[in-house]
Amino acid sequence: MADIIQINENSWRIDDNGVYLYLLEGTEKALLIDSGMNTPNAKRIAKSITKLPVMLLNTHADVDHISGNGGFECFYMHPDDEDHYRAQGGAGTLLPVNDNDIIDLGNRPLRIIFIPGHTPGSIAILDMNNRVLLSGDSIQDGTIFMFEQHRNMPLYVESLKKLSLYTHEFDTIYPAHGTFPVDPGLISKLIEGAEQIINGTANGKVVDMFGNPVMLHKFPFAGFLCPIPEAQK
Repeated sequence: MADIIQINENSWRIDDNGVYLYLLEGTEKALLIDSGMNTPNAKRIAKSITKLPVMLLNTHADVDHISGNGGFECFYMHPDDEDHYRAQGGAGTLLPVNDNDIIDLGNRPLRIIFIPGHTPGSIAILDMNNRVLLSGDSIQDGTIFMFEQHRNMPLYVESLKKLSLYTHEFDTIYPAHGTFPVDPGLISKLIEGAEQIINGTANGKVVDMFGNPVMLHKFPFAGFLCPIPEAQK
């Protein structure tokens, strides 16, 4: 059973066992950001909170963010994640969003920021008037999955550096996992850790993840699950 936590008068966090969905209201429409891991009824949950029409936007297409997509005929997503979405049986009509697009809920403009790396089509959402960044999985203090074919660590670092150019526009970050909220200062720490992994200077240990051995790099601020380097296989 998902828990509903009201953040302020027009924002809610829906906690699906450690996966966070967000519902944002404007004066005309409401937007559900992601649809969870175990919440096929995500639309019904959202409609129990707001009387406004509810749209859906996915930050990316990992399986723990799309369980309730089937309740919507259409949804917003970056098109570079469509193959990943369809490969997991994702249905519905994709409404493409791209870098710098604005979704206005009515006196609440949301800017799309394209941040590939965690997945090919990962995005963040800048709640412009409220100075909040909703980061999906890319910014969090939990464990960030960077193994599997569709992950790209160098591109992820480029995206974090891009996000750092926006830090004068937001005061806090709402992540999809981990501590809520997190400070924008986490971005520079994640860049540093990811660059250490790329350079081969980060310590790590082999752990089992879904029956597959992967390398866990644990930093004081977050962890990364990555492929095992060829030299250590």
